[in-house]
Parts: sequence; structure tokens; C-alpha cells
Amino acid sequence: MREKILELLYEWSKKPYQKFMKNNTPWHISTAKLQSYPQGTLGQQLGLFLKTNNFRIEPKLESHDVFHVLTNTGTSVPEEISMQYYLLGNGKRSIYLITVIVLGTILFPDYITLFYRAYQRGKIALPFYQLNFLKMLQHPIEKIKSTFKIQ
Repeated sequence: MREKILELLYEWSKKPYQKFMKNNTPWHISTAKLQSYPQGTLGQQLGLFLKTNNFRIEPKLESHDVFHVLTNTGTSVPEEISMQYYLLGNGKRSIYLITVIVLGTILFPDYITLFYRAYQRGKIALPFYQLNFLKMLQHPIEKIKSTFKIQ
């Protein structure tokens, strides 16, 4: 039930968030194009993530899926919340992030250890949340992770 509450809130808020809060330009790239990047690159790994999870790229929200790929975070509701904790530890601040963390902590107090560990991992990593990932798609993912100390 608690997963359904957060999923419903996400679906309800996604379009207004994309339209009014995100100022970036959509990437206009397909999952197939991403998968055609060389093996081990951010682009190829992002394409695999999207295909494996049966997702499509959401315009202006592309970085969210990149965060999943770079942090190796799953897509269950508690894992989504933990990724927001990771990003908070990494220095990201937004109304959306804080809202997910507050609601997620209230609804999933039994995952507080997971959330805390994600926050600590985010603090260890060098800030990467603000990077232009579109320009980094051809870079080896392991090089990006090591450069930014992403565990």
C-alpha cells in the first residue's frame, strides 16, 4: 500500500515537474541509439538499463536514469528513496528531492539503515549530480565512477 501511495504521487507530479521545474533541454535520443554506444560506456549502460527495466527516456528527466546507472541503484520504491538520499549526500538540493525523502522516510522507516548508507555513499563521492551527462555518454562508465569516487 505504501508503495502505491508514492507511485501515485510520482505519476501525479511528474508532468508538472517536467514542465515547470526542469529547465534543461530534452535529449531526443532513443534507447536503441543508446545501446549502440561502445560497450562499457555510459550511453550503452544507460540503454541497457532502460531496456532491462522496460523503461523509456522521460524528456527532461534523463539524468534520473543516469543516476540509477552510476550508483547501481535498483528501481523498487525503497531503492528510489535511497537514491534520493544518495543525491542529498552528494549535495543535490531540490524541493522534489526533499519531498521524496520526507515522505519516503515517513512511509518506509524500516529502511532507514539503507537510506543512511546511501546518504553516506553520496557524501563520499565527489559532486556529480549537476554534470551534463548527454556530453558524457561516450565515456567509459568505470572511468566516470572512479573519477567521481562513486561507489
